[in-house]
Amino acid sequence: MAKRKKRRMKKSEIWKSVVVLALAALILGAFVFLLAGKSEPEPTEPPAPTLPVNPFSAEDFVYDGAFLSCTAAETTLGIDVSEHQKDIDWQQVKDAGIQFAMVRVGYRGNTAGGLYADENATANFEGARAAGLELGAYFYSQALTPAEARQEAAFVLEAIRDVPITYPVVFDWEYVSGDARTGDMDSRTLTDCTIAFCETIREAGYTPMVYFNQHMSQTLFRLMELQEYDFWLAMYQDALTYPHEVAMWQYTRAGAVPGISGEVDINLCFRKY
Repeated sequence: MAKRKKRRMKKSEIWKSVVVLALAALILGAFVFLLAGKSEPEPTEPPAPTLPVNPFSAEDFVYDGAFLSCTAAETTLGIDVSEHQKDIDWQQVKDAGIQFAMVRVGYRGNTAGGLYADENATANFEGARAAGLELGAYFYSQALTPAEARQEAAFVLEAIRDVPITYPVVFDWEYVSGDARTGDMDSRTLTDCTIAFCETIREAGYTPMVYFNQHMSQTLFRLMELQEYDFWLAMYQDALTYPHEVAMWQYTRAGAVPGISGEVDINLCFRKY
């Protein structure tokens, strides 16, 4: 009888141990599950799209003789010209190291809003081409509506019909003053005008580009809506410190180039066209 009672006590103890272990396992599993749930990140909104970042640092820009150069990328050196530069000796320009020319085709008046051809456009295209420079074109816009911007693009396309353009065709809208017909331009309208011009240019088979300075890029142009077009930045300093990537940089408006009397804009281009 004593031995049988002792065996029953052992079985009871075994069952108690099994129950305790099972409860412990359940508690441990629940604890691990709770920890795992807490470690999972909470669902968030996808990150907002951003513009590509400027890949260069200030140390990447140095003067190579009279002109600025970039040591971190292969670039081309160019100028942009209009009738304000008057007669140009394009062979001297070429011999000085200039590789491309952005030629103003025309402009819209900022009072009555008429369209005008640049008086030296044809001579500049012909002279730069004869000297062996690559050619681009730009139009000084004062468009108030997308319809006016498309009219400007059509004006440009007619002017460059027989010109071997290899560089971009540029929408150059600039703020003049509060007295100009464009004095009350708003961001939405200007962005729509830019798209209208650039799409008309692209549909004709050319590369569209948008010109702006840093202030206008922050206050008027909605760059997120324009990033499928190439950007041309005007920022007059010795290093490109603009936060976003650009295709072309106008680094001075007071450049000196042999063959040109007076000052001229000088540009570095970071893309091959």
